[in-house]
Amino acid sequence: MVKISANLGFLWQDLPLADAIYEAKRYGFDAVECHFPYNQDMNAVKTALSDTGLPMIGLNTATGDKQGDSGLCALPDRIQDAQNSITQAIAYAHIMGSKNIHVMAGIAPQNPHTERTFIDNLHYASKEASPHGMTLLIEPLNAFDKAGYFLSDTLQAQDILHKVQRDNVKILFDCYHVQRTEGNVWHRYQHISHLVGHIQIASSPQRAEPNTGELNYTYLLQQFKQHGYTGYIGAEYIPSGATADTLDWLPAYQAI
Repeated sequence: MVKISANLGFLWQDLPLADAIYEAKRYGFDAVECHFPYNQDMNAVKTALSDTGLPMIGLNTATGDKQGDSGLCALPDRIQDAQNSITQAIAYAHIMGSKNIHVMAGIAPQNPHTERTFIDNLHYASKEASPHGMTLLIEPLNAFDKAGYFLSDTLQAQDILHKVQRDNVKILFDCYHVQRTEGNVWHRYQHISHLVGHIQIASSPQRAEPNTGELNYTYLLQQFKQHGYTGYIGAEYIPSGATADTLDWLPAYQAI
């Protein structure tokens, strides 16, 4: 069985996070993850997680408080803000029992200064998260959706991890972003599978439900499983209609 997590940053995003957790349970997901829980009622979220028994497996650091911010951790002039966002994410992850935090790099040019800033902030995050048994994730984002984002492809992410040299810093392998930027998703995964901490799926190029578009997820999920991946697969897609009407793929993928 493949374990599928509902990314509530996109699924049931019209609902408060706690209510979305109940919907994810109702429709058969094995876990949940979210983007930015920072304005949510944490008591209600904790109750929903307890009632449903669903683990909250991940969240993102905050995007920032300025127009156009998409994370802060590669911005040399926002180091204190970046570290505050990491501390905040760890606190919320602790409340929700989450073991993964996506550390968002932000819009920044690729140069030695921004790279050093990102690596230093990942060292800080790794040190702060380690006592809690948490893993930090870095995710390459495609330029069609996020032009100018510092982390752009899996080769760069692999290089960053080699320079960081921390066991609790991994790659968030989002098949949609990889396909849009690099293609050859299975080939790319094979080369960095030992560095992958989480996998996410959506169709490409639409980023809709994963049983549409140009990627064959029946094949990919089989390959991930046979290659030894035992973690959750995050459904991070933008529903083409009401979320509940776009879930006909879920039972078949879980049965792989």
